[in-house]
Amino acid sequence: MTSYYYLLMIAVIILSTRLLGGLSEKVNMPQVVGALIAGVILGPSVLGWVEETDFLAKTAEIGVILLMFIAGLDTDINEIKKNSVSLVVIASMGVILPLIGGGACYYFYFHVDPADFNEMLRAVFMGVILTATSVSITVEALREMGKLNGKVGSAILGAAVLDDIIGIIILTVVTSLKDPSISIISILIKIGLYIILMGVLAVIITASKPTVEEFQDRRRLSIYVMALVLIISFISERYFGIADITGAYLLGLIISTFEVKSDIARKMTVPSYLFFSPIFFASIGIKTELNGMTKSMLIFSFLILVIAVLTKILGCGLGAKLCRYTNRESLNVGIGMISRGEVALIVAQKGYHMGLLSGQLFSPVVLVVIVTTIITPVLLKKFMK
Repeated sequence: MTSYYYLLMIAVIILSTRLLGGLSEKVNMPQVVGALIAGVILGPSVLGWVEETDFLAKTAEIGVILLMFIAGLDTDINEIKKNSVSLVVIASMGVILPLIGGGACYYFYFHVDPADFNEMLRAVFMGVILTATSVSITVEALREMGKLNGKVGSAILGAAVLDDIIGIIILTVVTSLKDPSISIISILIKIGLYIILMGVLAVIITASKPTVEEFQDRRRLSIYVMALVLIISFISERYFGIADITGAYLLGLIISTFEVKSDIARKMTVPSYLFFSPIFFASIGIKTELNGMTKSMLIFSFLILVIAVLTKILGCGLGAKLCRYTNRESLNVGIGMISRGEVALIVAQKGYHMGLLSGQLFSPVVLVVIVTTIITPVLLKKFMK
């Protein structure tokens, strides 16, 4: 690849995501669906014009960090406080059912011998992959519909953050059984320290609210906030093993009570909309490589996809119903949690490197990620009108 090829690659991604995004909007679908399809078309599964590179991966990561920070700014923190118990219930149910469903699907489809410890561990790990929730696509769809800052939108975002934390704990337990060098206790301590850190940060930022509100140069303030978002994302991932997008979302949530949040959101949205978000959405499609799948793997892909969709709708929807959400609200919460996105890919990659997921099974996981990511905004738009 020549040294300047990446410029053409970015131009093609931006143009194609905007073109197909506009077409999606014309047929009454969220623009993100078009952006995802653009990635699939440009990637190795169809045209093969664009391949995943380190530059694209890192740019996409910044894109999802910005997206989740802005989502935090747009979230009504009072709504989350008011429904904190329900968020825990929704997140827990949204983890338990996919974990059981994914594990059972692998166990029965591949006729796992219960005495084979490694195969049993692989079955459990398939369930772990399905517990993941990525709301970055959901966030964009909800924002397009003007439903992000509401009871259902707040429930989806809040439950997804808790879902991440519960998923990390389960992933740690499973990987620790495969790798004795990983300590479950140390990970739980890290999570506890992270919660304390974010609590302290919230107190410090809230205490500085009068100074921030009186800050004259709003452009410079946005630069400081941008730097803080990246720093918190780095600390979350590097030192605590918490997803960087979780740190970005929590920081946005803390700043969401400030009056200057609209100025910050407006300035942060510009680079996100113009550059980072299109690359992030396209990168999910570009990761897809569905060539060479056997008939057996196609059947398994279909089964695991059905389980991935139903267990999130039933699990999160039932959790919401238990917390006295209406039937329509419960259904929308369940639908909003379907998308697996980059979180499932990260978990799958972790398992692949540890021998918990074979290369043959990576394609079904990618297929689940792509389909759930595409259908989530479509279903949301249909049922949240």
